[in-house]
Amino acid sequence: MDMTTSKRQAGDVTIVDLTGRIALGEESAALRNLVMDLISQGHMKILLNMAGVDYVDSSGLGALVSSVTSVRKAGGEMKLVNLSEKVDDLMEVTRLYTVFDIPDDEATAVKSFERTTAAGA
Repeated sequence: MDMTTSKRQAGDVTIVDLTGRIALGEESAALRNLVMDLISQGHMKILLNMAGVDYVDSSGLGALVSSVTSVRKAGGEMKLVNLSEKVDDLMEVTRLYTVFDIPDDEATAVKSFERTTAAGA
């Protein structure tokens, strides 16, 4: 199944709902392009809701790492939420939990952006 995305706002946090696979080819390129577009539009607080993502391959992981790096370089912050058990296990095995902030649920994630902003102020 191809990856599909939809965007919504929670205050100044842009939530991107992802569905499908993040894999080699169009999906990983689409994810990188989506994040770059958000940055260029001034969206600096990005939350990727991965509840609908059932598969991530090594290229998909690369796209996620590349995306979080781009957001941080632009002075923003990107977090992941609602990982499936498979994706959660993958993050554990690859130790990417050290790279990503992965709050327990969406409400906690949105609030965590406020705490980060307040801490940085």
